[in-house]
Amino acid sequence: MSRVLPAEGGLRRVIGDGRALPDGEVALTPEQHLDLYRRLVLLRTYDERSLVYHRQGRIGTYAIFWNHEAMQAGSELALEERDWIFPSYRESAIGILRGMPASTVLSWWRGHPAGWWNPEDYNVASICVPIATHVPHAVGFAWGSALKGEDRVAIVYFGDGATSEGSFHEGATFAGVMKAPVILFCNNNRWAISTPVEAQSAAETLADKASGYGMPGVRVDGGDVLAVYEATREAVERARAGDGPTFIEAVTYRTAPHATADDPSLYIDEERVAEEKENECVGRYERYLGRLGILGATQVEETRSEALEVMRAGIAQAEAEPPEDPALVFEHAYAEPPSSFARDLAELRRILGG
Repeated sequence: MSRVLPAEGGLRRVIGDGRALPDGEVALTPEQHLDLYRRLVLLRTYDERSLVYHRQGRIGTYAIFWNHEAMQAGSELALEERDWIFPSYRESAIGILRGMPASTVLSWWRGHPAGWWNPEDYNVASICVPIATHVPHAVGFAWGSALKGEDRVAIVYFGDGATSEGSFHEGATFAGVMKAPVILFCNNNRWAISTPVEAQSAAETLADKASGYGMPGVRVDGGDVLAVYEATREAVERARAGDGPTFIEAVTYRTAPHATADDPSLYIDEERVAEEKENECVGRYERYLGRLGILGATQVEETRSEALEVMRAGIAQAEAEPPEDPALVFEHAYAEPPSSFARDLAELRRILGG
């Protein structure tokens, strides 16, 4: 039995505050709750260690997803293994929830060939960096899969800024017209780098846009992992029943820089950041499970230690990879490479000292 409650701003929620705001519930067993908690902690640990990894100069620019973990772990839990995930750079580590080694994602951020994978191994598409260009990919995949009778659902993740891009509108229009079994999952953290959401759209909510594409729009508390799970589960059921796409707007507030190359002090609301950090998604779920009597201090410590060990092993494995061959940059660029490539490669090897 599930009980999802409305909260401030019409956002669906499940997790209360243990005081005035009551808790709802979802139909998960204690074991499923604990597994979901482990996945949240694994994502949190990946993000925190990757930021340290960057500061040590061991990877380049990194897109932080701290306090976005509930959106990723909650929605992924609602999928079946046969369903496909189309991530953006903000969901770079979501593949580890599907069994992808942490070293693979770390290698992707290092620009090493070991950071690429066969999408069919995990049903996770390549990480998309250009804004919203993967929305049509996900919609096309979902529609094609439906035509083949494969009974798969696709989910595509993007930020609020992506809803201002042409690729988003094209993908959403196609999804609605073709009734593609796809979920358009928007993590609305209120900022497209430094542009606030109110400067992007005159719509009262981003979910309001869904009606223009002939699909339902759902707003959910993006820091509430159980509310995200319930909203996504319903969207999956709708898609699998042949009723078409759903737009989910998961609302939160970005508490970290857009990426490590960003200085948010120029535009962010510091008081709001401090407030949101006090109620971040992993801690919220910990307290909820504590109120249910499912999670204790010992389990919390063990879960964090396990996640740290996964990351230590992943970093060691990523850095044990042999140096990449710069010739890979050229090998698959053209079916018939121009003669200048040989000179270009020689020059690149000279610059790199090889």
